Amino acid sequence: MAQAVDTPGASRAPGGADPLIELMGVHKRLGRQQVFREVNLSLNAGETTVVIGESGMGKSVLLKHIVGLMRPDRGHVLYRGERIEHLPDRRMAGIRRDFGFLFQLSALFDSMSAGDNVAFPLAERTDKRKAEIKRIVDEKLRMVGLAEIGHKMPAELSGGQKKRVALARAIALDPSVILYDEPTTGLDPVRADTINELILKLKREMRVTSIVVTHDMASAFKVADRIVMLHEGEFIFDGTCDEIRACADERVSRFIEGRADADDLRSLGENGS
Repeated sequence: MAQAVDTPGASRAPGGADPLIELMGVHKRLGRQQVFREVNLSLNAGETTVVIGESGMGKSVLLKHIVGLMRPDRGHVLYRGERIEHLPDRRMAGIRRDFGFLFQLSALFDSMSAGDNVAFPLAERTDKRKAEIKRIVDEKLRMVGLAEIGHKMPAELSGGQKKRVALARAIALDPSVILYDEPTTGLDPVRADTINELILKLKREMRVTSIVVTHDMASAFKVADRIVMLHEGEFIFDGTCDEIRACADERVSRFIEGRADADDLRSLGENGS
């Protein structure tokens, strides 16, 4: 049974394969907050890793380190064995083509149609002709179940449709890795499960590596091959869905069950007195 991670090198990808992504001894401070304290993490190709933890614990910061949008104060970030934390912008831009990023709030361009949003990375980063771009846009919109809405503007779409358009844009360049930042936030349970099914579909059909940051434990349990938990700058859990359900660490069990701790309850009493 997996327990809390208590050694710096404990958060490692299972199996003997060389990891696709590695964080080694990563430290990061933002203002007064120590976000990471010697974080170590290795991720294998083709797996879906879900990152959980309380708000403000650095989950989104982790994604930004992986894709090179933020750099560690100390330590190394590797992609396919190459250190990327200090690569020049031109080289880093080439590596980022391997990554698709689904932002928490979708981040569609309001002035562009759904189809043009999906086409944007193809127009900006490739020399493909318009006919080829249109073919790819139609293909990606079909993959997310929105084949007929390419002409619509974001304001005409539901929240779930916006997420799916943003996901079609994230896969437009056929990435090897997809980073999902709170993919089900703001969606009702049925629409959220549609996103979960798409995460599973893309893993199966595109054979992508997925890293999913979420507070939604129903989503986590559905899509994860592996779950890791960040708490106060460290990974305190690393294991399977079954292992996290059986974990004896109170911090872990309280989070996955959604239970307030004693300090939270005391503060409610103080505020109400």
